[in-house]
Amino acid sequence: MGKKYFNIHQDLLDRCQEGDQQAQFEIYRLYYKSMYNSSLRIVGVAEEAEDIMQESFLTAFRKLKGYSGEVSFGSWLKKIVINRSLDILRKRKVLFEELHAELPVVDDPEPEADSVTVEEVKTAINQLSDGYRTILSLILLEGYDHEEVSEILGIKNVTSRTQFSRARQKLREILIENRKKQMKEDIYGYMG
Repeated sequence: MGKKYFNIHQDLLDRCQEGDQQAQFEIYRLYYKSMYNSSLRIVGVAEEAEDIMQESFLTAFRKLKGYSGEVSFGSWLKKIVINRSLDILRKRKVLFEELHAELPVVDDPEPEADSVTVEEVKTAINQLSDGYRTILSLILLEGYDHEEVSEILGIKNVTSRTQFSRARQKLREILIENRKKQMKEDIYGYMG
């Protein structure tokens, strides 16, 4: 067994193991938002993310005695949330549907990095397929590396890298396409 991780909320976790509902509520309050956001970035549907997050907390409280303490409680809980989120995607039967699909080559110039707004990026990410949105979320937003992603998703490391590259390319394409649509709307709105 490895070195124990020092959890700043260990007293609450100990009380949770004893079934203390007030302590469970406090842990829920502390971790709710970040776990919800992690799930939402993967599944892309607020209601599903809410359900996943709540189910994950119930699972965590039931399995708390099995928590070894080798990683932070937050990391352990996040892994439960991510696995549940991926299960939802698998149930939709669309996880990594474009793994072997070829992406069209984009000849248009890319939007300037500093001219792309956060809202444009959020909108574009939500337009990605579940598979692409998942790989980008795990690597860029959750901070996992390709080795960890390959383990989580049960794919090869090289597949993780390829999928990530394709997801970034698709995100660029969507940003360009959205810009073109916005420009047309602006022009027609101005002329109309």
